[in-house]
Amino acid sequence: MDYGKVAYVGGGNMTRALAGGMLSAGYEPHHILISEPLAEHRDTLAQELPGATIFEANEDAVREAECIVLAVKPQILCNVCKPLASLVQQTRPLIISIVAGVRAGDIENWLGGELPVVRVMPNQPALLQLGISGLFANEHTSKYQRRAATNIISTTGPVVRVSSEDDIDTVTAVSGTGPAYFYLLVDMLVKVAVDLGLSYEDALALVLETARGAGEMAEQSGETMDALIARVRSPGGTTAAAFDLLDNTDFRDIFSAAVVAARDRAVDLANLAHEAGKD
Repeated sequence: MDYGKVAYVGGGNMTRALAGGMLSAGYEPHHILISEPLAEHRDTLAQELPGATIFEANEDAVREAECIVLAVKPQILCNVCKPLASLVQQTRPLIISIVAGVRAGDIENWLGGELPVVRVMPNQPALLQLGISGLFANEHTSKYQRRAATNIISTTGPVVRVSSEDDIDTVTAVSGTGPAYFYLLVDMLVKVAVDLGLSYEDALALVLETARGAGEMAEQSGETMDALIARVRSPGGTTAAAFDLLDNTDFRDIFSAAVVAARDRAVDLANLAHEAGKD
């Protein structure tokens, strides 16, 4: 797998995860280019990604790239893109954005227009190559470029391709925010177990292995979640007692509302980025 030179703009954790995944998948190290303004971060990148070329200036990294991965904070993306527009219009690379809350159309406009832009929403477990990402490609993206983007991103886990950019906002609320939902559940279960007399270490081990096993069951059993719950929820049993209480407190409605709130915030952030880019 090698799609030519790939330049990462921004040398943060997700860049290290993706570039590291590419190296593990057999990508040529000298085809990985990274720009990072902070010297100490450049030193770390050079140590963690042997053979990759690390630059201070964005222009130097993207100059010969067939693909550019934008991996900076959303609030600075506009200011990062606009100075690159002239150069990008000359080379016309594939643009992949892993920046949350910024629409593909805005990125394309900031870079001069008429460009293939792929918007990706990864999640935190990608740092362990255990993530999952949603991917949307605009109308200027060829089949080859879609495949290239998918293969690059899939070095950190599976990729779900969506046909509407609006779906990326839902992906953000479900899998982008999703790890935090599970961390909250783990934290609540551990705390109540400790309150009921278990040691913290035992409680954490029980909860984490239960989460791991439940995930495998959900993936491998082929059954619906309702069916799996029913197999544990024996009438008059302990699981039934727990679920009866949850059902009486509108837990499902509250959780659904939280996911919708996350989706709505993703939409708001995209609108804010669009307005800021007009200045």
